[in-house]
Amino acid sequence: MNRAIEQDCEEEASVSRDGDAQSTRPRGGRPLDSSRDLVLREAALALLAEVGYDRLTMDAVATRARAAKTTIYRRWPGKAELVVDALNSLKGAPDIADTGSLREDLRALAESITSAEGRFGARVTIGMLNALARDAELRQVFEDKFIAPRRAGFRTVFERAVSRGEIPEGHDLDLLAGLFPALALQQLVTSGELPDTRIACRLMDQVVYRLATAPPLRT
Repeated sequence: MNRAIEQDCEEEASVSRDGDAQSTRPRGGRPLDSSRDLVLREAALALLAEVGYDRLTMDAVATRARAAKTTIYRRWPGKAELVVDALNSLKGAPDIADTGSLREDLRALAESITSAEGRFGARVTIGMLNALARDAELRQVFEDKFIAPRRAGFRTVFERAVSRGEIPEGHDLDLLAGLFPALALQQLVTSGELPDTRIACRLMDQVVYRLATAPPLRT
């Protein structure tokens, strides 16, 4: 018997003993095999790129990964959680460099975001755009597990710059932290690609850096 299928059968048996096919953590028997997580995430990403979020099903992921569907449900309670976890696994949070300079920190972020892995993640994300517009549950999961950690990385860069005196007091750091992601998303929607490293660095220099270091408007 194929080893992957054998492992899935063992997990299914454990699910049957526990009586809970939706459990994401085992309550007895063998621990979950983390190598299967990688295979399942890769299958989800491949299908997302091919057919989009709406047409992606857990059955299709199971078939692509040569896994039992209960194996998927033991790890993720639903499609939204699987897809966002897979995207997080692919791209990860951007590296938050501490160069001692706001301009250089922003350039380092631009390079991290526009890496080859990041560009592939962006193409996969296109498969989710229509669903994000109308699926409140998916939007919430995507915001909590994908957008928020990346926005927090930008905020960390700006907080350091405030402490060094590079950013004047009074700026809305959350607003600044969302600026580059919004610009990148606009290009992703209109062109199908994230800004490349050259354009990302220009956006950081000419838009984000200039707004961050300008005197805040008084309202």
